Amino acid sequence: MAGIFVTFEGGEGTGKSTQLKILADSLSAQGRHVVQTREPGGTPEAEALRALLVIGDTDRWTAEAEALLNYAARNSHLQKIVRPALKSGHAVLCDRFMDSTRAYQGYAGGCDMDLLDALETSIVGDTRPNLTFIFDLDPKEGLARTKARGDGSEDRYERKGIEFHQALRRGFHKIAEGEPGRCRIIDATGSVEKVAERVREAMGPLLYG
Repeated sequence: MAGIFVTFEGGEGTGKSTQLKILADSLSAQGRHVVQTREPGGTPEAEALRALLVIGDTDRWTAEAEALLNYAARNSHLQKIVRPALKSGHAVLCDRFMDSTRAYQGYAGGCDMDLLDALETSIVGDTRPNLTFIFDLDPKEGLARTKARGDGSEDRYERKGIEFHQALRRGFHKIAEGEPGRCRIIDATGSVEKVAERVREAMGPLLYG
């Protein structure tokens, strides 16, 4: 059985991490070997870089510096986790991937898209997702959800302001419009169960066919 690579994208508080776990449980119940991972992160080296990105003052880094840190982490993640798992025929479910860098650092942060294109070509190469779910939610509701969670340990991006998050949402929509064959926009409003139903309907034969 061929490996499949599915990524879960969206702004803050959209519930993508919860939906990843639900899908992982569903695929595991079918006998599929599932690797659950995240970005930035997935390896000890990438997790160390994650801490630099998600903690601290909102102006700690420029968008260009953030992109470089993300891609340093992504390089480690791809080499040590994603590519070996896909080669073994596993299903890799990843909480954020290259589209988050394009949306957060590019569309919302103002990073030069030529730099992002070059990094994506060099580091990601042919290891692109088979399917990407983009969870869509009004940023005000998403930020209210994150505040209600009460964690706050990784809230650097949450504190960037509503204009940033509105630009972020528009960026994810542009990504989906540019690659309709890969991306599925999922309405993230309503109950966890309702959103999970939308995911099942959108995934098509790739995962269940």
